[in-house]
Amino acid sequence: MIALVDYGAGNLTSVRKALSALGAEFMTPAAPAELSDARAVIVPGVGHFAATGALDDSWREAIGDAARAGTPLFGICVGMQWLFEGSDEAPGVAGLGVMKGRIARLAGDAEQRLKVPHVGWNALDFTREARLLQGLDSGAQVYFTHSYAAPVTDDCVARTSHANTFAAAVERDNVFGVQFHPEKSGDAGLQILRNFLEIARQDARR
Repeated sequence: MIALVDYGAGNLTSVRKALSALGAEFMTPAAPAELSDARAVIVPGVGHFAATGALDDSWREAIGDAARAGTPLFGICVGMQWLFEGSDEAPGVAGLGVMKGRIARLAGDAEQRLKVPHVGWNALDFTREARLLQGLDSGAQVYFTHSYAAPVTDDCVARTSHANTFAAAVERDNVFGVQFHPEKSGDAGLQILRNFLEIARQDARR
């Protein structure tokens, strides 16, 4: 069973539809204790980083404990940003900190007419092999809508450029994240979700 975390800012309807289309069994936990039975955890998100403050200490502890125990954890958009240490968008709100680095605002580029927020389709530039990106080629197009982004670090497996070059997808051990919306990214997005579900199945058998 996949736990889809609802903290009031996630695009749950679209994510649920995508998971259902892939035949996944999922639930939305009402309390942190329910994560103990989950085979994997997905933290979606749209909007402002401050919304992640609704994930209080009990949720942070439960999600962090699950990740440290090897449960696959997948952050989407703001959910990916929350995996990092914090964001300049809401300096007083801490991230989960399972990824090193801080989220920063994209810099608009008047000469190239690159506006912020970054909304629309853009290409993934793969930086290394990743379980999350199996079955896709570098250059695959996915759908973004955001003003802030994560730095390119050793955990980055795909980057994208829009004024800045930023981490579009990250992966380290059992922790994964994408800045874009796979549930709105057509076949490429469904493949990424399918890959995460397969990772959860494989890890559950270990």
